[in-house]
Amino acid sequence: MDVGDIRFYCERWKAVEEIERQELRAASMEKRWQQINAIWQLAKGLGFSFEPDESEMEVFTRWAKLKEGK
Repeated sequence: MDVGDIRFYCERWKAVEEIERQELRAASMEKRWQQINAIWQLAKGLGFSFEPDESEMEVFTRWAKLKEGK
């Protein structure tokens, strides 16, 4: 590859990035909700848990007590 090819390659990807930004700005709220829902369903399908972890809540409670000075 020579310098001209590298510049062309970089400029092309900058143009692609700008088009993607424009598409994101133009996306409707319905489209965004569909995307979020798809991500949520994927995470559920992969076995991610959305239930609060009890041990995590204990840590929050401890920090809250420390913050209060108890």
